[in-house]
Amino acid sequence: MALTLSEDQLLLRETAQTFLADNSPVKRMRDLRDENDATGFTRALWKEMADLGWVGILLSEEHGGSEMGLAELGVVLLECGRVLAPEPLLSSVLLGGNAVRLSGNEALQKDVLPALATGDRLLAMALEESGRFAPYATLTTAKESGGSYTIDGTKRYVLDGHVADQIVVVARTSGSAGDRDGLALLLVDANAAGVSIERTSMIDGRNAAHVKLEGVEVGADRLLGNADLLDSVLDQATAALAAEMLGTTEEAFERTLAYLKDREQFGVKIGTFQALKHRAGEMFAELEFARSIMLDALSAVDEGRDDAPQAVSAAKAQCSKAARLIGAEAIQMHGGTGMTDEEDIGLFFKRLKAAEVSLGDATYHQRRFASLQGY
Repeated sequence: MALTLSEDQLLLRETAQTFLADNSPVKRMRDLRDENDATGFTRALWKEMADLGWVGILLSEEHGGSEMGLAELGVVLLECGRVLAPEPLLSSVLLGGNAVRLSGNEALQKDVLPALATGDRLLAMALEESGRFAPYATLTTAKESGGSYTIDGTKRYVLDGHVADQIVVVARTSGSAGDRDGLALLLVDANAAGVSIERTSMIDGRNAAHVKLEGVEVGADRLLGNADLLDSVLDQATAALAAEMLGTTEEAFERTLAYLKDREQFGVKIGTFQALKHRAGEMFAELEFARSIMLDALSAVDEGRDDAPQAVSAAKAQCSKAARLIGAEAIQMHGGTGMTDEEDIGLFFKRLKAAEVSLGDATYHQRRFASLQGY
């Protein structure tokens, strides 16, 4: 259980900090949002991230990757969270890409993963069908006949689905909504007949899409796996999202501390007020607890520990709790300016609110943790 970064991870973090400081200030995310950019991120920067090896961190050398671990990718995501980078690491690498990587479909791995590693192919995962995260509540159907599947259904909030070349669709081959059994993950080309994609924007400026599938035909060779694969993908993506959340929370906290040290009221710095000191102390404590439990979750996944699912849910619950507290306190401590769109702290608040409910909020993961513990 590693609760500190290794020398290699510290070097990776330093490289990420330098690269993102030079190429991805918060203003870039704001400009992309305000311009309603068709992509929602910078493709040239995505290629540079791929050239740095970030996109292929989890991939084998055979598929163009570096065969590092989730802990290393978490280091990169933490720094991306600090600058609100909108690039599709979560959607393309940890959701869509990981579904292919962790599957047993070698033919698809050879076709998809090398192109993913170079940044030339984008993937997404179409999972959710309602406004609340419920991974097994799938109504989309995949009917098998004659060596192929016919998919019908609608998916909502597919992160970066509007730019994906291929989409991993979670569909039901049997059973009812809520059943874990009967799920299948199928790789669908975004331009396949019967697929329609409508772009939408999230509260934090990130992009998503509603995906409608009407009689979409895919061969049985596009089958990636079942609910076991889905659980593995979601655990890794959730742990990585917790790392990104921590980076965003850290930055919001540090910006708030800087404001407390600079803002004067009645001729004194407001950071000297005892009440604000106590509130800042509580924020720091929650942040440090979240950091430790997040690092443990990344280690648990990399080490293949039996309690990895519990560690992941604990990390997402605590990072969500810290994000809720620090995001709200940051807005309040910035006063009236914190409520304006011109003040960057509001962008951090919105990103944290969106991340908090993505892949399950604190309540969902607290219940999951208890269930996994036998309660």
